[in-house]
Amino acid sequence: MGLKIYNTLSGKLEEFVPINPPEVRIYTCGVTVYDDSHVGHGRSLIVFDVFRRYLQHLGYRVKFVRNFTDVDDKIINRAKSECTDFMTISNRYIASYYRDMEAIGVKPADVEPRVTEHIQEIIEVISKLIEKGYAYESGGDVYFSVSAFPEYGKLSKRNPEELEAGARIEPSEKKRNPLDFALWKSAKAGEPAWDSPWGPGRPGWHTECVAMVFKHLGESIDIHAGGLDLVFPHHENEIAQAEACTGKPFARYWMHNGLVTVSGQKMSKSLGNYITLKEVYSKYHPDVLRLLVLFTHYRSPLDFSWEKMEETKKAYERLRNAILDLELLESLPKVEASGTHPLYEKVKETEEKFFEELSEDFNTPASLAHIYNLVSELNKLKKVAFERKAITVQELSAYQYAVDSILKHVKGIFGILEDVKPECPKDKRVKEEIEEKKPMVDEKLINLLVDVREKARKAKQYELADYIRDELKKLDIVLEDTPAGTKWKLQR
Repeated sequence: MGLKIYNTLSGKLEEFVPINPPEVRIYTCGVTVYDDSHVGHGRSLIVFDVFRRYLQHLGYRVKFVRNFTDVDDKIINRAKSECTDFMTISNRYIASYYRDMEAIGVKPADVEPRVTEHIQEIIEVISKLIEKGYAYESGGDVYFSVSAFPEYGKLSKRNPEELEAGARIEPSEKKRNPLDFALWKSAKAGEPAWDSPWGPGRPGWHTECVAMVFKHLGESIDIHAGGLDLVFPHHENEIAQAEACTGKPFARYWMHNGLVTVSGQKMSKSLGNYITLKEVYSKYHPDVLRLLVLFTHYRSPLDFSWEKMEETKKAYERLRNAILDLELLESLPKVEASGTHPLYEKVKETEEKFFEELSEDFNTPASLAHIYNLVSELNKLKKVAFERKAITVQELSAYQYAVDSILKHVKGIFGILEDVKPECPKDKRVKEEIEEKKPMVDEKLINLLVDVREKARKAKQYELADYIRDELKKLDIVLEDTPAGTKWKLQR
C-alpha cells in the first residue's frame, strides 16, 4: 500500500518516495522557549509524533530532528523582565517542554539541537551565502537578498510584490530591499552576542534551522514539517537560503498542520488567548487531547474549546471501556458454540481500512472512524453476552482478537491507551487455548499402549510399534525413545 501525502510545495497529493529508502529524514521546527507550551504547539507535536510512528510501522528507518530556539527577542525580553539571563529562561522552559511532552506521550526526537550550540555552523552558512552573492553585510548586520533568488515565493505561491504588500516586514535602513531578511543581527547593549566575521551579534531566526538541518540530516531531506503559520516567512526563507547554498532541493516534501483556533481566532501567546498543555492535562487524561487532535485532519483548522474536550472525553471512555470490559466478559460462564464468529472478519476489514485511510494523506479521523465502528460491534457482543449471562468460547476469543487489534493500532501508532492493559493477558489466553486443545486422555491407557509398543519392538514387530506411535501422534501424544525407556508427552 503506497503512502500519499499532501506536499505544500507542489500543492498536490503525492506518492511518498524517500530519497534513500528505507531511510527517512524529517525535520520539524520546534518551540521558542520563553514560556510554557500551549495547545497550538501540542497539536503540531502530536501530529508529527504520530506520523513518525506510522512511518516506523511501515518499516522506514526514521531519523527525526526537532530544534529548540533558545535565543530570540522574546526570550531576551522575558529575561530582562525577570532580571535574569536568557539561558536561565531557555533552560527553564526546555525543562517544562520535556515534562509536557512526556505527559502527552510525544516521543523525544532523535536529535534535539539548540541554536546556541550551532553558532559556528550558522556562521558558515551565512559566509557561504555572502561568498555566492546571495547575502550582504550592512553595518554589522547580514541580510539575504531576496531578488538574488528567482524562485523566492514558490512555497507560499506568491510573487515578491504580493509578499511585500501583505507580509510583516522588519523595517531597517540597512536593507537594500524591504523583503530582505536578517541572517545575522549586530549586538545590542545588554544582549547575548557571539563573535563573527561581521562583528559581535547573534543569528537571525530563519538561518538557524538551515544550519541544523545541514549538520544533522544533510543538504537534502525527505520531509520538512511544521505549522501552517510557518509557510511564510520562515519556511520560505529556509528554502531560499538552503537552495542558494547548495543548488539542491532542500526538502522533497513540505507538510504543514492546520492552526489551532479559539472562537475562530488563531491561538497565540501574543493574542493572550492560549491554553497551556499543563492546564489541559491537569483537567483531562492526556489521551483525550491526542484524540481531539486526531479526530481532525491534520491540515484542517482545529477550533479548541472545553466543550469539545468533554465530547472527546466521552469518546475516549467509550474506547477505553471496550478494552477494559474484557475482564467482565472473562468472568461470565463459558458455553460452547459452533462455527467461527463473524467478528474476526470485521477486525480484518477494519485493519485494512485503517491503513488505507492513514496512507491517504494521513487521514486520522477516517481511520479512527473504522476503529469506532469496530467498538460498536464489540458493544453489541457485550450486550448480548450480558443479557444471556454467559459467553461462548468463540465470542470471547473473537472479542479478545478485536481488543488486541485495537490496542496494537491505537497504542503503537496513535500513542493512545498506552497505560491500558486488558485483564486477560495473552500468555494466559495462549495457555487456555493449549488446554482446550489437549486431548481427553487416560494416562493408564497411554502407559499400557507404550508398554505394548515396547514389547512389539523387542519382538521385532516394527510395523505394529510404528502404528501405535503414529496413531498416538494424531492425538497430540508424542513418544520419545530414550536409554531409560520410552517417554510420552502432550504436544504443545
